[in-house]
Amino acid sequence: MDKSNATIIEEQDLVERLKKGQQWAFNQLVTAHQNRLLKIAYGITLDHEESLEIVQDVFLSVFKNINSFRQKASLAGWLRKITINSCLNWKRKWKRRFRWHHDPIDFQTEAKLTNESVKKNDPESLVREKQFEKKVMDATKLLPEKLRVVFVLNNLEGLPYQEISKTLNIKMGTVRSRLHSARKKILDSLNLNKIGNQ
Repeated sequence: MDKSNATIIEEQDLVERLKKGQQWAFNQLVTAHQNRLLKIAYGITLDHEESLEIVQDVFLSVFKNINSFRQKASLAGWLRKITINSCLNWKRKWKRRFRWHHDPIDFQTEAKLTNESVKKNDPESLVREKQFEKKVMDATKLLPEKLRVVFVLNNLEGLPYQEISKTLNIKMGTVRSRLHSARKKILDSLNLNKIGNQ
């Protein structure tokens, strides 16, 4: 049995256990997907606390509506789409009522998953890497929402253009255009375009 078939069977088994209301299965679902969904949510909302609440609501929604999941798409894709829709609904509902705090997200849980080779880097390299990541995140915050969502899905999630197109229900050409614009704005913000043109 190849790896892809094994993954499908494992996911089918998890879904069946979720449909039976098994708490163990729900815990496994949360453990496997929460960090990734938090990164997506924060990339859209730019708010740590709201991201946590949205992801909690996503898991509750999945728990209540798991019987409607027909496995035409992957479980991960279903969770991703619910998260994105929840974030965009939150934006439409609250962006005119409250001022965003733009609190940086706490990636302590993500740090546990950091590659061991990165941990062995010398402190100076690690500091430079963290500083660069912060600059990229700061530049990402300045992107218009439509550009930021595409950039987050491509760079944080690693989704190909076709998957982003299906998830956001936009044309492939629109994905390419938005991603190109997002990257250019980030490079301009980091002054990297100027360096490359020298």
